[in-house]
Amino acid sequence: MGVSAPAIYVCIASYCVSVFVLTGFYHRFFSHRTFKTSRAFQFFISVIGMCAAQRSPLWWAAHHRSHHRYSDTVQDKHSPKQHGFIRSHWGWFLEDRNFGVNEDYVKDLIKFPELVFLNRFDFLPPLIYMCLLYYFGGLQMLVWGFFVSTVLVYQVTFAINSVAHLVGTRRYNTTDTSRNNWWLAILTFGEGWHNNHHHWPSSVKQGFRFYEIDITYYLLRVLQSVGLIWDLRLPPPEVINDTIELNRQTAAQN
Repeated sequence: MGVSAPAIYVCIASYCVSVFVLTGFYHRFFSHRTFKTSRAFQFFISVIGMCAAQRSPLWWAAHHRSHHRYSDTVQDKHSPKQHGFIRSHWGWFLEDRNFGVNEDYVKDLIKFPELVFLNRFDFLPPLIYMCLLYYFGGLQMLVWGFFVSTVLVYQVTFAINSVAHLVGTRRYNTTDTSRNNWWLAILTFGEGWHNNHHHWPSSVKQGFRFYEIDITYYLLRVLQSVGLIWDLRLPPPEVINDTIELNRQTAAQN
């Protein structure tokens, strides 16, 4: 099958687009509603995101919202603290009980019939993408453009569930084991600032400090500038500086 420069370029492009859509829209938009967009663009970006073969926004958001509710407790389906590294990294979603969507977590999303349709036929976008790659570039383009890039995206996505709860630093005293990890932040376009995120999940940006690179946030600002998204929610200064937690500790001591 071999390799060629065009195949590598498509692999890199596929990786970058997939990571951005998963982090910017599957996570920050569908799961946490940190900004707003039109219904048409919501549908379009859903189809693009599903080409990464991580199922539909409904499935993704439902499981992620459950993770935040029960983070690092026994009910957290991918907690390395509770279930070990392997299960938290990829074992949890291979279980039959985690195949469905708990609609109680995504009542705001199931009102869109087009999203429900995509969830029902979640195999279609990646299948169409694979067919296009094969048609225009043959087996080599299919392998590098879809399979290699998809496996790479899988690993960095899963690492947020596993590695980001085991390796890194903790700026904020959250109730879970979330950690900030700079190299994961690079690979995932900003998701590696996981302790920041668990400290204030409703923020559209996860790199709270100027030196915390958050490529997804920068790209979302570009989309905002051209009018595709709006009302980006940012953390207030007292959240970043953790004065809320300091005031709580002072009150408890008094």
